[in-house]
Amino acid sequence: MRSFDQSLPMMLLRAREAAMSFFRPLLNAHGVTEQQWRVIRVLHEHADLEFHQLADIAGILPPSLTGILTRLERMGLVRRRKTAADQRRLRLTLTSEGGLLFGRVSVEAERIYHDIEAQFDAKRLSNLFALLRELCALKPEELTKPVPPRVRRAPKGPPAKAR
Repeated sequence: MRSFDQSLPMMLLRAREAAMSFFRPLLNAHGVTEQQWRVIRVLHEHADLEFHQLADIAGILPPSLTGILTRLERMGLVRRRKTAADQRRLRLTLTSEGGLLFGRVSVEAERIYHDIEAQFDAKRLSNLFALLRELCALKPEELTKPVPPRVRRAPKGPPAKAR
């Protein structure tokens, strides 16, 4: 097995933490969490989404998204409404207050991106995005040697007596 520092999931986790260390102080200063900011960004970009679409795009599990939306709604940043065709389905949009917050934070976030590009190089950052998109497109089911299904272990001890 590869050494721990060559573990892809671990390196991606560390890279995420390194990237968020640039943005976390900005989000904290504006009173939003990382997950709340993802929801705001997605709704700004897509304007009007159903609950499960938002969960998928933002990369947030639906049970967690429910609580995040409740807090964002309480903060006056997001609006939920049921669709006329199906009362079980939720549509989500940013409020004007949510749009204003997006505008304030995004200007500062863009400055942070410029700082990252200055340290890391814009071309390298662009290449990193391309590589990550390729990695995300890989399909586990297309592995040349699929991982075998989990095998149940036989119970320990003497075999059970037949009746």
